[in-house]
Amino acid sequence: MQRVSEASVSVEGRRFAAIGPGLLLLCGVVATDDDGDRDWLARKIVALRIFDDDAGVMNRSVIEIAGEILAVSQFTLYASTRKGARTSYSAAAPPEIAQPRFDGFVSALERERGEPVAKGVFGAHMQVALVNDGPVTLWLDSKARE
Repeated sequence: MQRVSEASVSVEGRRFAAIGPGLLLLCGVVATDDDGDRDWLARKIVALRIFDDDAGVMNRSVIEIAGEILAVSQFTLYASTRKGARTSYSAAAPPEIAQPRFDGFVSALERERGEPVAKGVFGAHMQVALVNDGPVTLWLDSKARE
């Protein structure tokens, strides 16, 4: 999760989605993720106070600043580099599981936020551009819940 001034996703040289100030979410899915994980993450993301208030203190949520959200599925977040120099992605859920769970996560974000959420193209080779604001980057794990 990155606080951004702007972010966009392009596929085959064409801009597919873009946002202004808000959050870029790089989302990984494992086979054991369930509705409870999805809902916890959606609630947590829209409520986290990581945007500056008038005093310059991170005290506002994405909702409070009327920020936007761009969600991008990224199976490589679950890469294992344990053996050799070639990464393994066996911890990531296969596409037939990951895609409906990612889409469900985006829907949960939209429900919590009360606004549409922009997203990348699942399974596509994407170019993700962003201007990280801060920088502020957080790792959220629904299993650890911290």
